[in-house]
Amino acid sequence: MIDRAFIPERLKEIREERNLSKAAAARLLNLSKMGYLRYESGDRTPSYQTIVFMAQKLGTSPEYLTGEEDTPEPREYIISKTDDPELFALIQDILDTKNPTRTRLLAYYKKLKADPKK
Repeated sequence: MIDRAFIPERLKEIREERNLSKAAAARLLNLSKMGYLRYESGDRTPSYQTIVFMAQKLGTSPEYLTGEEDTPEPREYIISKTDDPELFALIQDILDTKNPTRTRLLAYYKKLKADPKK
């Protein structure tokens, strides 16, 4: 990781792109509204671990929040079995290269992606 500083403006941009109020963003990040506002205003700098957590919850990347990348798309997703057991099971099936269902799932996905009306 390149040592770059947290960019509060990017936190605000992501929040606004996600149509979240400041209070909703604070709840999503498990912060008090005042704590969240300190990060967004630049009055407080989050630790790198906090930046990673914020990025995961807001659907972006730590690299975007620190200025290492200019695109907000995440590099990875974390899927919790507790939060979404069906999606977790689907991903397990897709990742298992020995599972014959994998090929069928990926073929169906490609069809859906090619023609979203079907």
